[in-house]
Amino acid sequence: MKQHLWPLFIEVINREVVPALGCTEPVSVALATAIAIDRLGIKDQASSVNIEASVSPNLMKNGMGVGIPGTGSVGLPMAAAIGAVAGDHTANLEVLKNVTAEDVAKARLMLENGQVVVGVADVANILYAKVTVFAGERSVAVTIADGHTNIVAIEEDGMMVFKADAPKVQQQEPTSANPFADATAQDVFDFAMNANLEDIRFIEQARILNTELSEEGLRGNYGLEIGATFRKNEQRGLLSGGLLTEVLVRTSAASDARMDGAMKPAMSNSGSGNQGIAATMPVVATAEFLQASEEQTIRALMLSHLMAIYVKSYQNKLSALCGATTASMGSAAGITYLLGGNFDQVSASICSMIGDVAGMICDGAKTSCAMKVSSSASAAVKAALMAIDGIRVTGNEGIVANDVDSSIINLSALANGSMTQTDVQILDIMMQK
Repeated sequence: MKQHLWPLFIEVINREVVPALGCTEPVSVALATAIAIDRLGIKDQASSVNIEASVSPNLMKNGMGVGIPGTGSVGLPMAAAIGAVAGDHTANLEVLKNVTAEDVAKARLMLENGQVVVGVADVANILYAKVTVFAGERSVAVTIADGHTNIVAIEEDGMMVFKADAPKVQQQEPTSANPFADATAQDVFDFAMNANLEDIRFIEQARILNTELSEEGLRGNYGLEIGATFRKNEQRGLLSGGLLTEVLVRTSAASDARMDGAMKPAMSNSGSGNQGIAATMPVVATAEFLQASEEQTIRALMLSHLMAIYVKSYQNKLSALCGATTASMGSAAGITYLLGGNFDQVSASICSMIGDVAGMICDGAKTSCAMKVSSSASAAVKAALMAIDGIRVTGNEGIVANDVDSSIINLSALANGSMTQTDVQILDIMMQK
């Protein structure tokens, strides 16, 4: 076992699995705006400013139709306005945690007055947002790129006051930035199974936060109410109870709430709340259904989240490939382990997932994402059950290879290659609606 990688795995989990309130793309715009307001020192007069935001096509795609927490509204203009009025510039992905009804009224008035303009930037960055706030003769521009909280530049009154160092050429050795340079899926599995339990117990926070979000989704009338619809039809007798139904209900409900702006954070994965939900709730529902021990649950969650990050590490942060599908490959691994599976069976479940849901498109963040989350969660359960019985999509079929690591690389070649044109077409369709 490559135990020298284990501290790096813990670092990357702590960096990539963090609380996030609302969809992380519009939240990054809100954060940039809040930072600009703080630099201007005009928090009390924030509603009087004018805001210009320029974002990458992928960020525009994921910000057009998603609910902004606490506002009852969707879209990047509201994210920028509420970030100005109520954003906590120190709270990173929970920047909107203190939003009030009075704040929302001020933000809506800003939109009605035409104080916020959002456009698409001609940049190579997949994730990019430059927000400029104008207050009388003064202005501050904050640029976030390549990570939802990664500030790369700040300009005050047209003068650059901060510019991040250019990223170094990726080393071939594992680092805290990329612990997977010398890692395989086997190493991820070995870590989750053998790491000191106290060193990985922190992953329980994912269970706590995303379970609370799921419960909120079942209590309220959020989005398309997919989780509630499954539960209602179970009670009607149109769906039977059992493992699959529990996974669908609880995973969908969390996404329902998150995508419709519930004021509860999700524990995210790889910069996405939905990916965090997809890597958490199917495993939690399975662990509870099987009455798994505390240690089994923790190890299953760690396996799921780290495997999801491992799969995603081969891909662009944002792409035309739905992130819930890759995160659910982590869940397939965690569920297979909880069912008594070994590494070969975990690998088989991931390969079957790739053979099943590869190519599901991301057409922006919105309430219907909960449907894709539920489809991916269902695929994870199906793949896990097949793997336990020794059945898998083989290397003779489609983009799936005989081994799991090659299958993951093939999936990522699809996401980073031909699906980039798919992304362009998706945004073109969305912008013309």
